[in-house]
Amino acid sequence: MNVQSSFPDSDTRILNGLSVDVEDWFQVGAFENVIKRDDWDSLRMRVDSNIDRILDLFAEAGVTGTFFTLGWVAKKHPAMIRRIADAGHEIASHGYDHARVFTFDRKAFGEDIRLARDILQDCSGKSVTGYRAPSFSIDQRTPWAFMELAEQGYAYSSSVAPVAHDHYGWPEAPRFAFKPLPWSDLIEIPVTTAILGGRRVAAGGGGFFRVLPYGFSRWAIRQVNRRDERPAVFYFHPWEIDPEQPRVPNAPLRSKFRHYTGLEKMAGKLSGLVHEFRWGRMDVLAHREAGRAVDLGVSQGEAA
Repeated sequence: MNVQSSFPDSDTRILNGLSVDVEDWFQVGAFENVIKRDDWDSLRMRVDSNIDRILDLFAEAGVTGTFFTLGWVAKKHPAMIRRIADAGHEIASHGYDHARVFTFDRKAFGEDIRLARDILQDCSGKSVTGYRAPSFSIDQRTPWAFMELAEQGYAYSSSVAPVAHDHYGWPEAPRFAFKPLPWSDLIEIPVTTAILGGRRVAAGGGGFFRVLPYGFSRWAIRQVNRRDERPAVFYFHPWEIDPEQPRVPNAPLRSKFRHYTGLEKMAGKLSGLVHEFRWGRMDVLAHREAGRAVDLGVSQGEAA
């Protein structure tokens, strides 16, 4: 499917980045302290059927996007990865098994992203040039992560949330595309934030999209597109359109609220979103934003 197929050449709306973080219901950060990694193989996976629903939704709207996929999931469902790629969507890396970047040293991080990409490329038959850190976990503690991505040949990352948050965030990072390394063309495309009352607020999807009224996301994307004249970057997960997924009874109340609120309405809200704005793959967005990316100026000494 051509990224531009649904929009005539005269369409001047900004192309926004549409992305799916492909992980299953038991692999999320909210449950990482109550569901053991060693138990994953014994749990029922639901990602395959949820991906098919997403592919149908995107096809009906005539849009393509990027599926940042865990290598662990791809290894379990290689045919699913091929279906995504065959539908014209980009396959990109989400690491192997959702370990946050700041839990690695550089060597271990390099092994993680190399393993994940090998699996994804074998399954899809496509080159993987994009990466998103689990839980947006590249921040000021891990500048070496950009070095490793660049040296392994990645073209772009979308791994920074330029806000303050209890689970992630790099509040000092630029809101829009930047070059983290002076010697590399690698660009970082942060997830979307908006300005409300003079402060940055998260507005790129996920739990914020489920919990808050749809009007908030409409306002935020319009602000970014019209006032800033930049593309928005939106993300969600396959489990977010699955209200029938198993419940985790021993999870903390905050985690339950974050994970389960709004599941029943998510598919309908997504349908509205993909029809209202112009959307495309993150690799296309990265190519378009490369010339506008600011230099962050991280030196090799600082990144060592």
